[in-house]
Amino acid sequence: MTSQTQDLAAVEARLERLERQLCVEKRRNRWLLAATASVAVGAVLTWTLTNTTPTAQAQGANINPKVMRATQFVLEDENGKSRAALRVIDGGPTLVLGDEKGTVRAALALTRGGPGLSLYDETGKDRVALALTTSGPGLSLYDQSGKDRATLSVTMGGPTLVVSDENGTDRATLSVSRGGPRVSLFDENGKPIWTQP
Repeated sequence: MTSQTQDLAAVEARLERLERQLCVEKRRNRWLLAATASVAVGAVLTWTLTNTTPTAQAQGANINPKVMRATQFVLEDENGKSRAALRVIDGGPTLVLGDEKGTVRAALALTRGGPGLSLYDETGKDRVALALTTSGPGLSLYDQSGKDRATLSVTMGGPTLVVSDENGTDRATLSVSRGGPRVSLFDENGKPIWTQP
């Protein structure tokens, strides 16, 4: 009888660990897709910002003050350097803002997956990503090296907060589901060391 109880507890613990790993992997895949899309949008818009030379007036465009139509709008500073661009990429509008050095610092995009806002540091690395997908809203915070260190997401299952170490390993999770709240701590290898309840 004791052996069966121990076997059942081991199976329950393993099933719980697998469910948690599946949830983490789903979240990582979702954020990886959002981050990849943000990087792709940033790269395209960086190229656009640095390689756009003529303005609508220099091209002799007929501009109607009530309606202006174009495939792209570029805003330049007083030195002629591109600082912002608005264009449609992959079927969705995207606004990119750059600093005086030409580094993209913010991007707002509406993609097929949903709206997203990315904020970048002075080196162009992701620092904050906010997205709304079909599974729910999410917020990721990145460290100086661009590693995801904290993620907050809300899905149909409930809210989840994941905190990771400098290696990108999840070290703590806090979630609330229909079954109630759950807190888990993990060692440097991602193995559970404490879970409640």
